[in-house]
Amino acid sequence: MIIERVTGEALRRHIPDLARLRIEIFRAWPYLYEGDEAYERKYLETYLRSSRSVVVLALDGERVVGASTALPLEDEADYVTAPFAARGLDIARFFYFGESVLDPAYRGRGIGVRFFEERESHARGFGTFEAACFCAVQRPDDHPAKPGDYVPLDAFWTRRGFAKDPSLVTHFAWRDLGETAETEKPMAFWFKRL
Repeated sequence: MIIERVTGEALRRHIPDLARLRIEIFRAWPYLYEGDEAYERKYLETYLRSSRSVVVLALDGERVVGASTALPLEDEADYVTAPFAARGLDIARFFYFGESVLDPAYRGRGIGVRFFEERESHARGFGTFEAACFCAVQRPDDHPAKPGDYVPLDAFWTRRGFAKDPSLVTHFAWRDLGETAETEKPMAFWFKRL
């Protein structure tokens, strides 16, 4: 296994793999995402446009089996930054961790921990960011698609030093599996001082 940081134009050749991984992994609970490759490619362009972004890749030989994204919060879309502005928080102080996706066959090997370490190291390297943050979907406990054996990632994120702020919430819209229209989902933020 190789863990590699990719920035700028070097990311372009990996966009098809990243789009594929996002669609595959986010089909599972709690996202239930009915992915669209055209949307994915457009979304991932955000990381090409941001001069300070990073994508951490997990490679098995040449095959991308996982990826984790991050960029300054001020380079993110308005629907991500809006809750910060509403609260009067300076978005220039935060580095945003977009997502981590990893082929299930490679889980439990410490790759998720490395994803956080590499993104935090990248953010600290600028010397200007006070905190890292990300957001996670909030589904109701009684949702009919929730697997009986589901274990949330809250404990994993807490061990990484992140704390949830349930009062800071945004909404992302996507089409759930089997649905015909997008619906908004609440996304709660987690934070860690850098």
